[in-house]
Amino acid sequence: MPTAARLTAAFCLALMGFALSRMIMPLMPESTQFGYFIPTNIALGLAVGWRVMGARAGGGVSEGITIGLTGAVVLVFWGLFIQAGREMIENAMMHRYGGVGEALVGMIGIGAEYFLVMATVPIIAVVLIGGAVSGVITNLIDSKFP
Repeated sequence: MPTAARLTAAFCLALMGFALSRMIMPLMPESTQFGYFIPTNIALGLAVGWRVMGARAGGGVSEGITIGLTGAVVLVFWGLFIQAGREMIENAMMHRYGGVGEALVGMIGIGAEYFLVMATVPIIAVVLIGGAVSGVITNLIDSKFP
């Protein structure tokens, strides 16, 4: 059911997805074709905010920080999963894998590489601080507009 808290959480995580996308792009090699990188991460932010954070809204500041950090970590997980999956499919279309198992192992390796690229202090700070602030704002909106 649509609530103000779900809408707020979706907007906050979509904004975080956009900000993180813009921060990650300069860290990648110049030859990287981003395509739908930013819209995909914004859509993931909307979905995770709505389903994960918005559904758990309610409580005080500590609960807000908790749901915000949960939402931010889930956003990063699904972002890595989707982007690694896209890269794995591109590699599979060029016959770089011997089978399904090799492709799935390759996807895990790609996700790990992407994680290491984005494991910088500014990105981690945005995930932690942005997630906590998003959760607190979501809980504030939930208490004002139940």
